[in-house]
Amino acid sequence: MKFDTLQQGISFYANYARVSGFDTRLYSTKKRKSDGKISLKYCVCDKEGFRETPRLQSNCKKKRPITRMGCNARITLKLINDQDNYIIFSIHEGHTHPLTTPNSAHHTK
Repeated sequence: MKFDTLQQGISFYANYARVSGFDTRLYSTKKRKSDGKISLKYCVCDKEGFRETPRLQSNCKKKRPITRMGCNARITLKLINDQDNYIIFSIHEGHTHPLTTPNSAHHTK
């Protein structure tokens, strides 16, 4: 797919995620050195990765639930060099956790 702006690509993935039953977050960005434009943008499932170990220590006052489960679902948006459009460069749809059902989708972010 092709998008006129980066924000349109991010919005597309957020809408797709909401319908599919998961939330997203922005992960990483790579910029071109020549003009500083964003060349790659990674959007991931909100359960991607694992929580840092210092937060899991027992001296914390408030225990937080584990929300990161090592999910690999992500999308990569890439800038087309000759145009100012973005395309979906890669997509990985595999989740390592159960997705939200339509009845409980209102509990997501």
